[in-house]
Amino acid sequence: MSRDAPQPTPEPGPGGTPSGRLARRLGLRDAVAIGLAAMIGAGVFAVWAPAAQAAGGWLLAGLVVAAFVAFANAGSTAQLAVRHPEAGGAYRYGRERLGAWPGFLAGWGFVVGKTASCAAMALTAAAYLVPGQWQKPVAIAAVVVLVGVNVLGVTRTARAATVIVSAVLAVLVVVVAAGVATIAEAGWGGAAASAATGVYELRTGMGADAATTPFAAAYGVLQSAALIFFAFAGYARIATLGEEVRDPTRTIPRAIGIAFGVVVVVYAAVGTAALGSLGAVALAGSPAPLADVVVAAGWARADPVVRVAAGVAALGSLLALIAGIGRTSFAMARDGELPHPLTRVHRRFGVPHVAELTVGAAVIVLVLVADLRGAIGFSSFGVLVYYLVANWSALTQPAAERLVPRWVSWSGAIGCVVLVMTLPLVSIAAGVAVFAVGAAVRGIRLRAGRRR
Repeated sequence: MSRDAPQPTPEPGPGGTPSGRLARRLGLRDAVAIGLAAMIGAGVFAVWAPAAQAAGGWLLAGLVVAAFVAFANAGSTAQLAVRHPEAGGAYRYGRERLGAWPGFLAGWGFVVGKTASCAAMALTAAAYLVPGQWQKPVAIAAVVVLVGVNVLGVTRTARAATVIVSAVLAVLVVVVAAGVATIAEAGWGGAAASAATGVYELRTGMGADAATTPFAAAYGVLQSAALIFFAFAGYARIATLGEEVRDPTRTIPRAIGIAFGVVVVVYAAVGTAALGSLGAVALAGSPAPLADVVVAAGWARADPVVRVAAGVAALGSLLALIAGIGRTSFAMARDGELPHPLTRVHRRFGVPHVAELTVGAAVIVLVLVADLRGAIGFSSFGVLVYYLVANWSALTQPAAERLVPRWVSWSGAIGCVVLVMTLPLVSIAAGVAVFAVGAAVRGIRLRAGRRR
């Protein structure tokens, strides 16, 4: 491992003992449940509208591209997790296989990308639960409450993840059934599209056939894929649990494969139902697309159920993500990659409270300044950089350690670069700026450390 970063002495963990290895308590079912909870959360309720704005009627093509890139990244991640069954995911893989700088960029990408994911989840929960004028205040209140819950030491277990995933999957079955009923009755595009088309065109100046050239259509498909990738990215949560999974060499690859396969099927069904029942224009203009799917079918009684399920899924993911980002920040700070105060652990509750409060403050800022599409785009930028480092790390592994062919890792790396380049320009500019700031701060800290 590269040692060009300052290495502070580890602080005692909760209970006063030095921080050590984590207990291996999770089996295959637990790991799959956690992966599904990370992927079948806010993303499946939030991503369709911004993706439809980008791709229009070619939305499902964007879904296929996103699924392929995610498949390649999942293969590389599983391969690395077998060789490095430790907490930290691509941050740790990058440090071990490529050096401290790539590891830092992966960790920084995770922290900034998932912080934006938190903002997207808070905004998604509010969009489904309250009217438009209340959405940002409610999103901020949700962040404050859930940061408080995390600071108090409350965490979601694998059993709770199983319960949440089961409930959300049941609701998604209702959504798909409603979409199929609308398509069967009104044809592809549905009767609901005509009602919303005028509103959306007035709001955006776009029509359903805004992409009038092959290049524009292809660019829109790739941009939608980059946005949809936001919803796939949760499978890495399984790899970050490397220290807590029993028999990680067998369990982690199997868990990633099972969770990813289930999610591809679910997303394909939901995306088809949403696009087919609402039409591209109505879908693009909807703040709560899956609720609109059941309303379009005439199933108005299911509307509150879908909205509550979306809110619960988003808030559950938000709770877990705040904890995950806080702990990643804590780990990076212990390696000297982030400011040392982030390593402080609350004496009573045993949580990295400074890191979690810092994450909460950053999420609130994003909620105030970004809309849902902006938050998803910014999140995708950071997460795609994270997986670029993961694929790059996987390419350094010898044949004896490979679970997937090298072309899979190459495809994942190239796919990450292509999707980053097709994100909305605002998301690219913000992502580059944030990474530049992170790199500059790290460079200053390294120089200051060498002078001492």
